[in-house]
Amino acid sequence: MSDTPFDPTHSDSTPSTDEADETQSNGSDGWLRRWRPGTGAVGLPAANLDTPFSSPNPPSPSGIPPTPRVHETNGAVTHVHGGADVVANIVEQLILETRKRDLLEGVEQDREQLLAQPFARSAPGKTVWDQIIAPATGRPHRPVTIMVAPRSCGSTTLALRLLAEHTGGHTTVVKLDADWSTPSRGRLPLEKAHAYQLDLKHPENDQISADFLSALSEHAGHLRDCRSYLVLTVAQDLWKDHRLSERDGIQVVHLLEAPDAQDVVEAHLDAHGYGKLITSLRSFPKATDSLRGLTAVAAVRAARTAAMAWEEHLHAGPTPSLVHTGGEGETTALEERIVAALTDWRGELDSRFGEMSSLQSHDNPSLTVEDRCLLLALAVQQSAPMPVVAHSAAALLEAVGDIPDRPGTAGFSPTRSALAGRGMRRRVQDVGGRVDMQDNVLFDRPAYGRAVLEYVWDNYDVMREPLLTWLVATARSADPEDRAVAALAGLTVRHGTVGYLTTLGELVGGDQPKVLGAVMESAVRNEHVGRLAWAALYGWAEQKSYAPAVITLCRRILEDTSATTDLAKRAMVRLRRVAHKNTDADVVGQVQAAFDALAQHPTAAQRLVGEVERRQQGKGSSTRSGALAFLALMTVTRDGAPWLVRTPPATIDTRRAVHDLLSSPDTAAEVISRLTVWIRACAGDSGDYTQLREQLLPALRGHNMFEAGMKLMNELRDISTAEGVSVADDFYNHLVDSRLRAVFPLEKGLA
Repeated sequence: MSDTPFDPTHSDSTPSTDEADETQSNGSDGWLRRWRPGTGAVGLPAANLDTPFSSPNPPSPSGIPPTPRVHETNGAVTHVHGGADVVANIVEQLILETRKRDLLEGVEQDREQLLAQPFARSAPGKTVWDQIIAPATGRPHRPVTIMVAPRSCGSTTLALRLLAEHTGGHTTVVKLDADWSTPSRGRLPLEKAHAYQLDLKHPENDQISADFLSALSEHAGHLRDCRSYLVLTVAQDLWKDHRLSERDGIQVVHLLEAPDAQDVVEAHLDAHGYGKLITSLRSFPKATDSLRGLTAVAAVRAARTAAMAWEEHLHAGPTPSLVHTGGEGETTALEERIVAALTDWRGELDSRFGEMSSLQSHDNPSLTVEDRCLLLALAVQQSAPMPVVAHSAAALLEAVGDIPDRPGTAGFSPTRSALAGRGMRRRVQDVGGRVDMQDNVLFDRPAYGRAVLEYVWDNYDVMREPLLTWLVATARSADPEDRAVAALAGLTVRHGTVGYLTTLGELVGGDQPKVLGAVMESAVRNEHVGRLAWAALYGWAEQKSYAPAVITLCRRILEDTSATTDLAKRAMVRLRRVAHKNTDADVVGQVQAAFDALAQHPTAAQRLVGEVERRQQGKGSSTRSGALAFLALMTVTRDGAPWLVRTPPATIDTRRAVHDLLSSPDTAAEVISRLTVWIRACAGDSGDYTQLREQLLPALRGHNMFEAGMKLMNELRDISTAEGVSVADDFYNHLVDSRLRAVFPLEKGLA
């Protein structure tokens, strides 16, 4: 063994010329100096709080960062070649690089867009704002801020706006996604000059513990060193433990109430160009009264509703009047429409769903059971032919279980009992609808319809499952524009608790998977119930009955070019889980069909490339999905030739993938059929055919490839090259040794 001290900066091999100055120099002008954050040439002033950090050198080609020149001699003395602070900074960079594994991911926010979004500065929010920001620096007092607030109170919007206004322009604002089963400090990202925002609102996965806060206190020190910040917005019902309190580096603030609802509505209307509507809205006392007490989420929805009512009014009359046109008590059509859109209708619905008699009477506004079912049918359908409305109402009545007595049980047949009651037209009128001369029911009251559905849901617990069952049965398609699907989506976004999603899945998953997929698509895109919806889909992915719904939803997300990276990643994870957890041939076939369709979209195709990479890297959960992804990529053509033949991605080992699929009985038949398509597409061009053949021959010569090779040649019998040579004979002559051809003749093997 050599007595020469080990120098970790020198490898055993001699570096190339272009690498020498990056790996060997240790002087003031070498790579160590450039890794020091905030330092430059001698004589320059030190960096201040708003000075961006210098970027570290890129990692070495081998993926292992250069090792600093540090070694220990005998005894306790450590010799450091170069500045100790330099080495410390290098170690810090190495730690940061290591911690990037398995961290929470997020979406980088555009600061200008955040500052341009509608925002209402209410008194409660201003109080919290002033508590967080240090007047002297204009930055948060502490690296970690925990904002505790009731749900739907606008805490997320407040936190992002605060970070956009009170962090340096070079600081990257990131909205993190808490994709974990329990809060963990080790999952929190840590990079220089970053401002993170994270919602903790999942009733099960975001339960905060005292241990997590203690670890978060240590994390706060690292954030301070990196000049970064973290704001956690925590649902009030998750902040129960008396041990949850401030720690070193952590500030806890409480947002007690939402901003004034009218301020929120006006801010959103103004941001979307409805300035004239704001003026009119202020002159409608009944409309503004209905806004009082709304949460921030409900106020945003009210703004959208008011804008819809405005557009409907403009469509109904090209020159609407925006002021009162008559005497006291007379209002314009616009005011009537706005008031109708914003009111919650609880007073009227209390009378409609009050104590009832067996028959409808003019002095009793309460409806019979039959009429309540009719009102719900109108609330969903809005306007439809009379037979459609009648059938829908009858279906709901049957779903409730309150159907007329059968013949012989009460002396009257169902037909006579129906004839003895009020006619359908009268019943429609009694619940607030109209019937035209063609017997079409007109119920142009969308806001009232939503209020009816929500009222029944909130006040009749026993009606929830029948209501969901009926809405699913009423859906004519899986189109989000379908009235029943839209109603289901509205209820899901409003009431998307864990229990609700479980019930919805049980009632819908097996019979109407496409409808369930369309409804859940609305849920996963909603910022308030999205995480719960994705969590439910993750569990459903391993169940055969739910798999079609999960596949439908994930395919729609991945085909949507406007979907965020986070949504697409979550969809890919769940598709992978469907493939991994289900062995049923029908389910696997559905995943393959989805992958085949996704492969035709360039962005989605890159995600399938990632699945193949995961399989070839030995990541177990991607074994089947990686195989299906490669099969799908085999269908992609570029410039008239198979993509994987002419210009395959550098990260995929095509020969290895083909060999693996041919050697597996689960995929051999499918890959052979797709290889046949490849060969048929290339056979007419000598260059393409030769290139493809040379790619396939090594895979076919592998272990246990005889049977697969003979089956492939059987499929190639009717294909000829540009020179007229049989492709089957050509492959046979290249694959089978001349000494064995008498033992394994092509004709016998193909018989």
